[in-house]
Amino acid sequence: MKKASLSLISKLNRQRFRGISPLLSRDYISVNSPSSSSPSPLHSRDHRIQFCAKTPGLVYPCRNLGTLVEKPNQLPSRQRKLKEKSDLEEAFESAKTSEEMLRAFRDMEACFDERELGLASLKIGLKLDQEGEDPEKALSFADKALKALDQDGKPSILVAMALQLVGSVNYSLKRFNDSLGYLNRANKLLGRLEEERVASVEDIRPVMHAVQLELGNVKTAMGRREEALGNLKKALEIKEITLEKDCKELGVAYRDLAEAYASVLNFKEALPFGLKALEIHRKELGNNSVEVAHDRRILGVIYTGMEEHEKALEQNELSQKILKSWGLSSELLRSEIDAANMQIALGKYDEAINTLKGIVQQTDKDSENRALVFISMGKALCNQERFADSKRCLEIACGILDKKETVSPIEVAEAYSEISMQYETMNEFEIAISLLKRSLALLEKQPQEQHSEGSVSARIGWLLLLKGEVPQAIPYLESAAEILKESFGSKHFGVGYIYNNLGAAYLELDRPQSAAQMFAVAKDIMDVSLGPHHVDSIETCQNLSKAYSAMGSYPLAIEFQRRVVDAWEGHGASAEDELREAQHILEELKTKARGTSTNQFPTKALPLPQHSLASRNSHPNVSFNQNSAGSMR
Repeated sequence: MKKASLSLISKLNRQRFRGISPLLSRDYISVNSPSSSSPSPLHSRDHRIQFCAKTPGLVYPCRNLGTLVEKPNQLPSRQRKLKEKSDLEEAFESAKTSEEMLRAFRDMEACFDERELGLASLKIGLKLDQEGEDPEKALSFADKALKALDQDGKPSILVAMALQLVGSVNYSLKRFNDSLGYLNRANKLLGRLEEERVASVEDIRPVMHAVQLELGNVKTAMGRREEALGNLKKALEIKEITLEKDCKELGVAYRDLAEAYASVLNFKEALPFGLKALEIHRKELGNNSVEVAHDRRILGVIYTGMEEHEKALEQNELSQKILKSWGLSSELLRSEIDAANMQIALGKYDEAINTLKGIVQQTDKDSENRALVFISMGKALCNQERFADSKRCLEIACGILDKKETVSPIEVAEAYSEISMQYETMNEFEIAISLLKRSLALLEKQPQEQHSEGSVSARIGWLLLLKGEVPQAIPYLESAAEILKESFGSKHFGVGYIYNNLGAAYLELDRPQSAAQMFAVAKDIMDVSLGPHHVDSIETCQNLSKAYSAMGSYPLAIEFQRRVVDAWEGHGASAEDELREAQHILEELKTKARGTSTNQFPTKALPLPQHSLASRNSHPNVSFNQNSAGSMR
C-alpha cells in the first residue's frame, strides 16, 4: 500500500508540484501589477522575498515587494533563480533512491520555504516508511509534511496522506496511541473529502485503503482485535473494487482476513475468506504454488478450530506436498508438527508419536522447533496416561525454552501455556500455575499480545479456583474479563465463561449478590454468543438461580430455574438426566418459597456444587481455542 501511496503522490506531483515555479514566478512578477491575482498559497503572507544563501550568486533583498523599484538588469537574475528552482525540482523528481532524494531535498532547502517543501517532505517520508530502516527520520519528514500542508486548515488529499504517514511511522515505532490518533484524523478527513467531493474517488480510495489497513494493524497491536476486524474488512472491500477479480493480491487479502477472524476464534466467519483465497490462488497460480500452500495452512487452522480434524489433516497433507516440492524445509517442519497435533486431536496417538520421532531427528539441539516437538510428544503421551514419559518430554522442552525467553518472548509464552495444559491434565496444578505466571510475565511486556495475556490470566484464575484459593483467583479473573472485553468484544463467549467463573468465586465467598451480578452478565453474553439452549448457557442460568436462592430471592430463583427446565426439555432424550435434576431443584425451590418470607435471607450461602465452577466447557475454552490458533502467528 505504501507503493500505492508513492504512486499517488507522483500523480499529484505532476498536477501540483510542477506548478510551484510558475506560481512563484507569477506571484513575484504580478505583485506591482494593478490586476494581479491573490498571492499563491505557497508564498508567505507578508510577500517578502526570501534569502537563498546556499545558492551562489542568488542573494535577494529582504524588502517589501510593494516598494521595490526594479531595474531592467535585475531580470536575468530572477530568471536564473527560477531556472535553478526548476532544475532542483527536476533533480528531486528524477531521484530513485532515498539517498538521492535526500541529497536533492537538501539542495532545495536553500531556495524553497517550509511550506513549499511540503510535497517533497511527504514523498521522502513515504519512501523512508516503505523502506522501514529509519523510522525516526521518516517521522521527521512526515511531521514536516503535515505542518507544511495543513497550514490553512482546508481539507485535502495531501493532508490525509500526511496524517496517514505520521500514523504509519508511529505504528512502526510502537507508539500505538499516537498512531491511532493520527489515523482516526485521516479517516475522518477522507470521509469529509468524499462527502464534499473535494477530491476524486480514484484519489481517495488508495489512501483510504492504507488508513483502514493501518487502523486494523494498530488496533490488533493494541489487543483490540474484534474492533480491528471492521477496519480490515473495509480495506478488503476497497481492494475488491479496485483490483481485478481474481488477482493474487486480492487472494492474499482474503487470506489475511481469514487469519484475522481465526485469531479471535471466529472460525465460521474465517472459513469463506480462506476458501476464497484458495480458489483465487489455485486459478491464477496453479495447485502447486507457495500461496496455495499458505492458504491450505490457514484452512488447517480454521478446520482445527471448528473441530473438523479430518479436514484439517487433509489440508495439512496437501500443504506439505507443496512445501516439499519447493524445498521449504523450515515451513515443512512446522507443518509436520501441526500434522502430529491434528493426529493427537483425532486420538491417533501412536501415529503422532511416530511422526514426531521422525521430526525430532531434523531439529537442532537447542532450537525452538525441537521444543515444540517435545511439547507435542508430551501431549500424546499424556493422552495415553504415560505421565512419567510425558513429564520428561515437557521438562526437555522447558529447558530449551528457558534460554529463548529474551529472543522469542511471544513464542516462548505460548509454549509455556501449552505445557501448562499438560500438567493441568495430570493434576499438577502448582507446576501449571507456575508456567502460566512465567507466560504472563512475558506477555505483559508485549502490548500486541493483550488477548493472550487475558487468556493466560483467565486460566490462572481458573486453576486457583480448582485449588480452592478463591480470593487469589478473583484478581486474575477480573483482569482477564477486562482485557478480553477490549480484545474480543464484550459479547464474546470467552468473556462469558470468565464471568461465570467469577460468579462461582463470589458465591463461594458468601457474596451471593455479587455472584448474581456476574452470572447475569455471563448469561447475557452466552445467550447472544452461544444461544440460550447451549449447554453452557443453560448451566449459567442454573448458577444464576442458585445465586438468587442463596440471597433468599426465591421468586427470581424459581423463574430462572423454570428457564433451565424448559431449555433441557428442548434437548430431548439426550438430556434426560439433566432434566430430572433441574426439575428436582425447581420443586425444592418451590418448597422453600412456600415456607419462607420473600424478605427473609438465609444466614449462610448454599453450598456450591462442584460442576458450577466448571460447566462442561467452561474450563477456559478461550485459552484452549486460542492455542489452537496459535500457529497462525
